[in-house]
Amino acid sequence: MAKADSVFVCQNCGAVHAKWAGRCDACGGWNSIVEETRDSPHAPSAKVAAKARGSRLEFADLAGSETPPPRFQTGVSEFDRVCGGGLVRGSALLVGGDPGIGKSTLLLQAVAGAAARGASAAYVSGEESVGQIQDRARRLGLTGAPVALAAETRLANILDGLKAQKPDVVVIDSIQTMWSEELGAAPGTVTQVRACCHELVRYAKRSGAALVLVGHVTKDGQIAGPRVVEHMVDAVLQFEGERGHQFRILRGLKNRFGATDEIGVFEMGDNGLREVANPSSLFLDGRNGRATGAAVFAGMEGTRPVLVEIQALATPSTFGAPRRAVVGWDSTRLAMVLAVLEQRCGLGFGARDVYLNVAGGFKIAEPAADLAVAAALISAVLDVPLPEECVAFGEIALSGDVRVVSRADARLKEAEKLGFRRAFAPKGTVGGSVSFGLSSLAKLSDLIDVISSDATVREKRTTKSRAVEPAV
Repeated sequence: MAKADSVFVCQNCGAVHAKWAGRCDACGGWNSIVEETRDSPHAPSAKVAAKARGSRLEFADLAGSETPPPRFQTGVSEFDRVCGGGLVRGSALLVGGDPGIGKSTLLLQAVAGAAARGASAAYVSGEESVGQIQDRARRLGLTGAPVALAAETRLANILDGLKAQKPDVVVIDSIQTMWSEELGAAPGTVTQVRACCHELVRYAKRSGAALVLVGHVTKDGQIAGPRVVEHMVDAVLQFEGERGHQFRILRGLKNRFGATDEIGVFEMGDNGLREVANPSSLFLDGRNGRATGAAVFAGMEGTRPVLVEIQALATPSTFGAPRRAVVGWDSTRLAMVLAVLEQRCGLGFGARDVYLNVAGGFKIAEPAADLAVAAALISAVLDVPLPEECVAFGEIALSGDVRVVSRADARLKEAEKLGFRRAFAPKGTVGGSVSFGLSSLAKLSDLIDVISSDATVREKRTTKSRAVEPAV
C-alpha cells in the first residue's frame, strides 16, 4: 500500500510548501495555498531502472532539411492565421479567455470546419452535456459536420476513448475540469491540471493528433493554473473582448509553428462568430473626423496593420491631485508622454484631469502609439481638431525626439487603402504614394507647430468662405 502524504501547493504559481501559510513566498499571493494529498511512488527495481536508461542519444546538425509539418485547415481563416496557417499535426494548443467570451463557440466552429475538410474530429466537454453542445451546433448551423461529441471529466476514460476513436483533431473543454484518479487532489488544482495536461500532450505527440485545450483565466486575465502548462503546449492563444462590444480578438501569445503577436478579429452575432477581414474599418466605424482630441493610430499586430482611433480629453481638475484614467493603453507610458509634453513642449497638464481611451475596446501594446497619443492630447488641450484623413505613428523619447518604428510601409499602405491621405511620422520614414502627404517630425515640438499651423490655415479658409457667401 502506497503511503499517502500531504503537500501544500500554491494554486497561483504551483510552488510546493512544507506547511500551510497565508501568503505564498514564491508569487506573493494571499490565501492561495491548498493542502493536497499525493501518493509517494515505490522505488523502482533494478531491472526497471536498467530498462529506463534507454539507448544512446543521437544528435543532428543544423544543416538538416526537415519538411514543414502538415496542417489541418479549419476553414476559419482568422483562426488559421493566428495558428500560423492551421492546426499542426501532433501539436498542443492552449486557448484562454474570460467566461462567456465565446471560446467554445469559436472552437466548435473551427473543429466543425476541420471535419468538413476531411479531418476526423472529437470534441470532449467537461462543462457541458452532449445535448447542450448539440443545441449550440444547431444554432450555428453545424449539425452536418461529422464531429464526435463526448461529455467526460475522467482522464482515463478520455484517453481510452481517443485511442479507440483515433481523431485527427481533439478539443478538450476545459483542462481545469479534467481529473485523474491516480492523484488525491481535487479537480482544478495545480497538481491535477499539470498531470492531466502532461498526459494529454503526451497522447497528442504519440498519436499525431492536433490537440486544443481550453483554459480558464484568473481575475487578472492570466490563464489559470501553473505556468508550466503554457510551457508544455506549442501555442498559447488568448481570446479577448469587451462585453459591451460585438467584436472579439484572438491574440497569439506563443507559437512554435508561426508568428507571435498575430491577431484574428471576429464579430459576435446571433449565428456565432463572423470573421472580420478588414478590422481597421470596424474600429473606425462611426468616427467623427472633426472632433477634437481624436487621432488615428496606424499600428501593427503581428504581420497585420490595424488602424484604430485614440481619444483624449483634458479637463480642469477639481481636486488637488489630477486624475489620469486610461482604457486600452499603458498608464505608465501615458505618464511619460505627459511629462515630455510638459517639459519639452511647454504644455501644462498639472491642473488637468486626463482621460485616454482606445475606441472599440482595442488594446494597444506597442510604443509606436506614443505619437498618436501625443497628437490626441495636443488636440484636446488646444481644442483644435487634427487634419482630416490623417494618421500618426512613432515612438517618443524622453528627450522629445520622435524615433523611427518598424513596418512603416505597411502602416502607410493600410492608411491609403482606407482613404487616409496624410500621416504624422518620424523623420526618415519612407513609404506611401506620391500623392500621400507625409509630415516628417524630428521633435515632438514639431508636431505642435504643424497642428497649430494647420488650424490657422483652416480658420482662414473658413473665414474667407464665410465672407464670400451670399446673403440670404
